Amino acid sequence: MTLNEWINTSNLPRLEARLLVQYVCNWEHSQVITRGNDVIPDYILMRLHDLCQRRINGEPIAYLIEKREFYGRDFYVNSNVLIPRPETELLLETVLDSLPENSSVWDMGCGSGILAVSIKCERPDCTVFASDISCTALSVAQRNAQNLNANINFLQGSWFDCNSLPEKFSLDVIVSNPPYIRADDIHLQQGDLRFEPQIALTDFNDGLDAFRILIANAPDFLKSGGKICFEHGFDQDVATRDLLQQAGFANIQTLSDLAGLPRVTVGFKE
Repeated sequence: MTLNEWINTSNLPRLEARLLVQYVCNWEHSQVITRGNDVIPDYILMRLHDLCQRRINGEPIAYLIEKREFYGRDFYVNSNVLIPRPETELLLETVLDSLPENSSVWDMGCGSGILAVSIKCERPDCTVFASDISCTALSVAQRNAQNLNANINFLQGSWFDCNSLPEKFSLDVIVSNPPYIRADDIHLQQGDLRFEPQIALTDFNDGLDAFRILIANAPDFLKSGGKICFEHGFDQDVATRDLLQQAGFANIQTLSDLAGLPRVTVGFKE
């Protein structure tokens, strides 16, 4: 069977079939195009059939090819971390906006490390911390930091309860894309979310638990004038602004994503 014959009979969209070929053969996109008449060796064919069936069964293409682009960079991903999404680029841009020189930033619940690593790559002068409760997620983030030559200080633990915390922690920014989906949200049983780590998607409650912890404790770790910013659900902007106001944050604002939905909220410590 030739490469083109496999692509045409895979029952996958052509783009996805070609991505699987690129991954299995370790080829560039151009090679998939120019080598379409090559006969596929049996051992390659077996791997392609396996990945193809997993994709037909709904497994996300990002997990199958172990890669997803974010802010112009390729990140390694697996089923231990969430798949990076374009909406989260707004959160990154909110962190980078007016970020002072030599700032200190803590990415809490870092997952694959897309925020921490991107911040360090965009602003090498900054000191960046990244933490997660999941050791397997941290290993993914560390791999991405190494791949992209980003010097990140990694911590393991649940939110502010982490190992190896510096004695003095006076931060310019705390950023997080925490689990914010309600436990009863039907989307957890649909699409890619079925395959992603549930602990990174939901708090198994009303979706606001992580925000309560982050906002209540952030003032103890932020400099005066420092900011906390986080991604949230399209219907959680009012609730998160209320929590920030109750905790004494100032200049609170919510930013909308490209779809016009409330997606990121930020507040400043007075």
